[in-house]
Amino acid sequence: MGPTDPPSPYPIVETCDVCGPRHVQVRDSETTVAVAAAACFKAGFLPPTAWAHAPPERGVGPASPPPGANGNPSRRLGRSPRRRSSSPPAQPSATNHARAPPSRLRSPRRATTQPPRPSAARKGGGGGGRRLTANGAPPACGCGRPRSRTRRRVAVPDAPSSRALSPHSEAIGGGLRRSRRLQRRGCRQEEPVVNSGTADLVDFNWETLGFQPVPTDFMYVMRCSEEGVFTKGELVPYGPIELNPAAGVLNYGQGLLEGLRAHRKEDGSVLLFRPDENALRMRVGADRLCMPAPSVEQFLEAIKLTILANKRWVPPTGKGSLYIRPLLIGSGAILGVAPAPEYTFVVFACPVGHYFKDGLSPISLLTEEEYQCAAPGGTGDIKTIGNYASAVYAKERAKERGHSDVLYLDPVHKKFVEELSSCNIFMVKDNIISTPLLTGTVLPGITRRSIIEYARSLGFQVEECLITIDELLDADEVFCTGTSVVLSSVGCIVYQGRRVEYGNQKFRTVSQQLYSALTAIQKGLVEDSMGWTVQLN
Repeated sequence: MGPTDPPSPYPIVETCDVCGPRHVQVRDSETTVAVAAAACFKAGFLPPTAWAHAPPERGVGPASPPPGANGNPSRRLGRSPRRRSSSPPAQPSATNHARAPPSRLRSPRRATTQPPRPSAARKGGGGGGRRLTANGAPPACGCGRPRSRTRRRVAVPDAPSSRALSPHSEAIGGGLRRSRRLQRRGCRQEEPVVNSGTADLVDFNWETLGFQPVPTDFMYVMRCSEEGVFTKGELVPYGPIELNPAAGVLNYGQGLLEGLRAHRKEDGSVLLFRPDENALRMRVGADRLCMPAPSVEQFLEAIKLTILANKRWVPPTGKGSLYIRPLLIGSGAILGVAPAPEYTFVVFACPVGHYFKDGLSPISLLTEEEYQCAAPGGTGDIKTIGNYASAVYAKERAKERGHSDVLYLDPVHKKFVEELSSCNIFMVKDNIISTPLLTGTVLPGITRRSIIEYARSLGFQVEECLITIDELLDADEVFCTGTSVVLSSVGCIVYQGRRVEYGNQKFRTVSQQLYSALTAIQKGLVEDSMGWTVQLN
């Protein structure tokens, strides 16, 4: 490309001659590697880990004056000032100029009178002109072999400026700052890169997967203005977030959470289960806590982008799932019980296995009569963070006595069954399925609703009613449901020192049928006759 030619609209793609697609970066002339890679990822053409190498100097396009020539050295982000070539630009032939691809219209190399600079690298990987080793060859990547320079036509949207990459960098710790650090570190071979837009699996021992947080690649952040309008969100590297110590969520618990699971199909695509229901439930909870909430469309877009950004963390079929956690928090500073002046919507994801440590084995429940986590007129029917904090003590006390979870009774009469610490409960008696009525102290679970609808489609009689503890102890089968547990069979319940067992099988007849049918839909093993799943390609 001559000095007068317009810049190419296509980015340079650097590939290693040996490693091939493992070492790839995308860059254009005016942006840092992190910005360009983020832009390519958002367009769906390259994964966010595409900056596997620090940027070599481009060596094409108009040359910039040497530093200090005009008293104002070049200030391009991540690039050193370029030197002018000591030889005049080559003139392409008239016959081939029109048809020559952009990669062939290069500025000539420096004259032999000016020795090439070694590849030992300026800080930041920037610098003008073509970067050469001592013998004039292109620098090698971490594998020790030279890299080839090719130009591919990759459709990339207009890359934002570095300032636009993370407008909320002050609130999202490590976002933009980490991107700039990646730019300076050089070769990062431990991060796999894929060119096709799909993600390879991360190197992880899936057999040891439990229900614990595992740091992944990216999270999604969206802010709400004081006018109650959510601006367009963005993906930032996974990491800590910064909050004002006077934030409403820290001082007064103004926050909501949701939970979803995404499963990998055998063809590599990802299935999401009823995400619209989570969006609607968050909006109901936000109204109860005087918080603005993302629209259903904004919620779904955030979930989709988070999953695709972390697709390599979706476990293989049958090894687990990707758990997605949306959070809506009062992030603005406030003193006094009042709505926060600012709100932040965050979505992160991590791979998980079974919720209970014994996997699919039947669980043991301890009936709680002293403590409550919900009361009439309270917030038991919304997924607020405070509900779970109040359940921690009773659950830990039950676990110390050898039980899996705690079973709550109603706070008024102390005889009607309500729910567990984080899931709903069902019973089966004479082939009739029953679950506690939603009276304002029971969370309207999405898995609960799905079991009710699917069981009725199979011809079961399903009742939502008040269930006494004595009726539950006399049931043929008992099981609990939730996004975390999916469907787990109850093996025994302890109430006032009395222990009632329901058998040692993993599942009884009805619960086994419902579990198999529900998980088959969630994993894409059967046709989704209910229209519940959303496929992400």
